[in-house]
Amino acid sequence: MVLNAMMSVSSLNNKIKSLLETTFMHILVEGEVSSATYHTSGHLYFTIKDNDSSLKCVMFKSGAVKLKFRIEVGMHIVIEGSLGVFVPRGEYQFYAVHIEPYGQGALALAYEQLKEKLSQKGYFDVLKKKPIPKIINSLALVTAKESAALHDMLKIIDKRWPLLKVTIIDTLVQGDMAPSQIAKAIKYADTINVDVIVVGRGGGSSEDLWAFNSEMVADAIFEANTPIVSAVGHEIDVMISDFVADLRAPTPSAAMEMILPDKQEILQVLDNYIEDLRNNMVRNFSLLDKQSENILEHILRNSPHHKIANMEQQYGEIKDDIMRMSRFLMSNFVKLPNELALNLKKQFALVLHQKEYLLEELKKHYILSNPALRCTEGWAQVLVDNHLSKLENINAGDRFILEDSTVKMTVNCIEKQPIIR
Repeated sequence: MVLNAMMSVSSLNNKIKSLLETTFMHILVEGEVSSATYHTSGHLYFTIKDNDSSLKCVMFKSGAVKLKFRIEVGMHIVIEGSLGVFVPRGEYQFYAVHIEPYGQGALALAYEQLKEKLSQKGYFDVLKKKPIPKIINSLALVTAKESAALHDMLKIIDKRWPLLKVTIIDTLVQGDMAPSQIAKAIKYADTINVDVIVVGRGGGSSEDLWAFNSEMVADAIFEANTPIVSAVGHEIDVMISDFVADLRAPTPSAAMEMILPDKQEILQVLDNYIEDLRNNMVRNFSLLDKQSENILEHILRNSPHHKIANMEQQYGEIKDDIMRMSRFLMSNFVKLPNELALNLKKQFALVLHQKEYLLEELKKHYILSNPALRCTEGWAQVLVDNHLSKLENINAGDRFILEDSTVKMTVNCIEKQPIIR
């Protein structure tokens, strides 16, 4: 029996390390994740398995930070890397440099994972969406300063609502640094007191648009107090930012058309309002003219001068009646028998007396109603609660007002005595 040269444990492990690492380089291995640990150092430790065995794996921080999705237990993955041996413990493991979901793109899986996570956190809750103001006076555009998307949005703004105050916040919209810059730009826009923030960029590949599928951008949108519109890519592109934002627009240009009024429509509405206002004013002025005429007619009809004129007319008519009756009776009086003539003479005297009395009463009423004669010396009117009253309605202890053309005084009734004539 020939004995081989004896070697140490370390020597053997080093030979195994050299053999494995030179033999199994840049290989692909697929399996199901049975355990996964994200270490505080940033390294990712996990194990994959099939029905018969398992394999320990590690991905160092430099590779782990580039993963678009999170490794979870039960996930079927494909790993690219090399075998290596950890000499101090004599253990071998697979050093992963790239990981893809089995049968599914990494970006697609990362998208679904983040979407599920944010949904569980309530980021997509409709009740938490902030309403977009109907009238927008100021707007912040978070996008690349030299992008075609910005040019398109400004063009629509100038066409639809040029009165808008626009603040452009320049940011990267793709690449590894884009998510942090977009999130920072959103947070800044939220502090400048604008009515709405529009986060947008034009179309591109999934990788180009990926910044808007990042969790830090979603956090910035959800935590903002200002309503935010997500306008990323083309209509077929649906980003995580679209789900979190208060309004999703299919394109940047469409966002402007959705949230801004059309100046032509506003001008047409204003023209209609002006025409309605003009018609209402004409109708109201016509109605006021008619009401003024009615009021003036009522005032004239009930004025003292009108009433005096009516009394004068009645006085004249009564006087004419008396004169006609007198002439008639006198012309026929001599033709009547003596007895009948005597009776008629008595009746005539009675009627004449009544008419004279009525005429005298009308004359007195006419004189009393004449405004020019009412304020004569010694005359005063009695007012109770600002209404004319007769002295006979005043009782001892009552408080009332005496008023003539120059003086108004408040008096108390000390004693009341009726005058018997």
